[in-house]
Formats: sequence, C-alpha cells, structure tokens
Amino acid sequence: MLLTADEKAAFKRDGVVIRRGAVAPNLVKRAVSLIDEQYREELTPDAIPAYTQRTFVPNLGNHPEILALYAETEAAQLASDLLGDTSPVTTTQIQIRVPEHEFPGVQQAKAMHVDGVSCPHLDPRELRTFSLLVGVVLSDIKDPKGGALHYLPGGHLTMARWFANEWSLGMTDQVPPEIDREHGTPLLGAPGDVLLMHHLVPHSVAHNLMPLPRVMAYFRVSHPDHATRRLEALRDPWLDYPPLTDAPSSTTSQE
Repeated sequence: MLLTADEKAAFKRDGVVIRRGAVAPNLVKRAVSLIDEQYREELTPDAIPAYTQRTFVPNLGNHPEILALYAETEAAQLASDLLGDTSPVTTTQIQIRVPEHEFPGVQQAKAMHVDGVSCPHLDPRELRTFSLLVGVVLSDIKDPKGGALHYLPGGHLTMARWFANEWSLGMTDQVPPEIDREHGTPLLGAPGDVLLMHHLVPHSVAHNLMPLPRVMAYFRVSHPDHATRRLEALRDPWLDYPPLTDAPSSTTSQE
C-alpha cells in the first residue's frame, strides 16, 4: 500500500511517517534470530563505542535476510513513493542500544544531530548524507527510557534554513543551539513497524535504562542524483523529493 495523501502531507510537515506492522512477522523473526545469535556470542564492551558510531554485527550488513526487511517489504515501495527514483540499497545499519545495567558507562548517548554532517568521528568537511532514513523496529520499544530514538517533528525545515543561511562546510556544530536544547518525540513501537524519516530531521538517542536491548535496522536511501548535490540537498529539503512538490502540507502534527 502506497502512502495516502494525508501521510504525504504529514511527511512534508513533520519529516516523519510511521507505518505500523509494515514488515511481516516471519521476516522480522528471521532477522532478529540472526542478529541476536551474534550479538550474544560476539559482543564485548570494548567494541560497543565503535559499533554505536557505525553498526553492530557488521558482517550482517549485507546479509539477504537483513536486507529483506527493506527490499521484500512495502518499505521499499514507500521510499520510492517519496523519492520517485531510488538508488539500490545494499547495506544495513544495525543499531542496538544495550542495557545500561549490563554495560554501565560504555555506550554514550547521542545528542541532536543530522546523520553524515559534522560527525565527531569524521573529518567535518566530509559529507555522508542521503535522502531518507528507513528504520525497521526489531524489538518492543514501549518506554522512552529504553534507548528510543527521539526525533524532532518539523526539524527538517529548521535545519534546511540553518544549512542555507548560517552553516558552512567544515563547521563542527551539528545543529543550531535551539535544536540542541530539544528533547524530541520518542519513537515507540513494536517489531515490524517502519519509520520513514527525512534525512534532515534532527534526532538523538539516550541511554537504555530498560532490561532488554533495543534493536533497529536502518536503511539509508538516496535519490539517484543525491551524491552529486549533497550541499544543495542540505539547503533545499525537497530537492530529492520530486513526488512531493505538489503535495499539500498538513497542519496537524503526527505523534
């Protein structure tokens, strides 16, 4: 099922749409089984900081069962409905927020940021941007204290103005001060829920104070022309979204 007119309008306003139960349980079960087996067997405290910046269980990044969460579900159709054409998605970022009681002080929280811009672990002049973040929930996220991703509805429009008027390549600030002070809306959900989030939506991640790991699979989707116009796409939020050019904007925020 493609996006409704209301969902497209909400995406233009908030930069976020959530589709509940979009990934079939059997696909979720197979992916979770693969991730959980290696997570339990191979995770060491020393590896957590690097995995948090990049991906957990990196050898599964291009595993067919993990890529199927995007390629063999409506997630890929929804991405195309927003972007029109999309570049092939060949890798997955697996992000796990480990329980703080198991690894106290090991996994840092992430402040408000936009992916691929002024990353602390990269040269600030390097851009690793994309068009759309597609996230598949792989564990129950019922409490914001469980390491939920917090996103700022409408923040993509604020960030575009900041990138256009105040920011320059090489700056180490990831977001303007007024965004840095925001707490955002927690992404709560169940396995199989899908998050569609504009690349420019600022987001943060806190510590996981619950007893179980929080697991997400993220797919970074790009319009085919994105790599040739990264700076322009930071300043024009709809450059990579031609299907939304004529879509109306809604006035009611999505929770």
